[in-house]
Amino acid sequence: MTDELMLDLDAASGSETQPMSSSNQAPMGRFYEVDGRRLLLHRSGTGGPAVVFLPGASAFGLDYLNIHDRVAQFATSVVYDRGGTGWSGPADLPRSLADVAVELRQLLRIAEVSSPYVLVAHSIGGAYARRYAQLFPEEVAGVVYLDAFHEDWEKYLPRLRAQQVPGSLALRLIALASRGLYRRMFASWPDGVRRPLIERHLTVTAQRAGAQERSDQPQWCEELKAGGPVPDAPLVALSALGVDVAMRLFMSPKALRAMNAGKQRLYEALAASVSNGEHRPLETAKHSTIHIDCPDAVTRAIADLWKRVS
Repeated sequence: MTDELMLDLDAASGSETQPMSSSNQAPMGRFYEVDGRRLLLHRSGTGGPAVVFLPGASAFGLDYLNIHDRVAQFATSVVYDRGGTGWSGPADLPRSLADVAVELRQLLRIAEVSSPYVLVAHSIGGAYARRYAQLFPEEVAGVVYLDAFHEDWEKYLPRLRAQQVPGSLALRLIALASRGLYRRMFASWPDGVRRPLIERHLTVTAQRAGAQERSDQPQWCEELKAGGPVPDAPLVALSALGVDVAMRLFMSPKALRAMNAGKQRLYEALAASVSNGEHRPLETAKHSTIHIDCPDAVTRAIADLWKRVS
């Protein structure tokens, strides 16, 4: 392991940052250096096992602040930005799942967040969580999957394909079109967090990072299938059966019904793959905003699993 230096955003006091107005400055959290890259982590609450959120592609750790604050009422809760995303330092994307899992493990150790962990994995975060569990099985107490990726996706749903990363002009247009969505998503976030969070999401850099992260989904399947068994840790899988705007634009009603049916079969199989697994479908939640649409159900799933393993 290389030299690892913790960097406080408020070096004078050593405290976590206070809300700031610029999107170039993280509104809360602390930076820690891992292998020469600064990574942002925000922690609240006490008690183990710690709950660690693994964001989806195009998502930042602070996107889950609404659930994080609730979890912090009964456990240590951690949100963070992977290398190359959010406010963390740049990284060549896409990365291998193992690279991200090892990075997260080092970050948690440097930040003195003790294992084992309850991992809360959204979308692509599911791939990172499963790779983490393969590599460090003794450190995973349980997993909550939020409409998350699984290596058996193609058994139940359409074939995954590598995706081309849009050019800068297209990314600017996507950002402009997304402004209203982000304003609605983070309407209840504290003002000092909401404004820089939205601004950061609307940068071309952030849009490109999200597209790059999800550009090679077939490789995720190959890496996980070659990575060995996933430990028999308790899990709760939440499936989002609502329809995102993009899905409605590009998929027929028949295709949407088939996708939801396939997703439910996938997560039923995932729940059955361990001795203590559960699938909870959420009819009104959409994939990208499952934690915004159904915060009570997401918090309840985390709390139920945490109590089960604590």
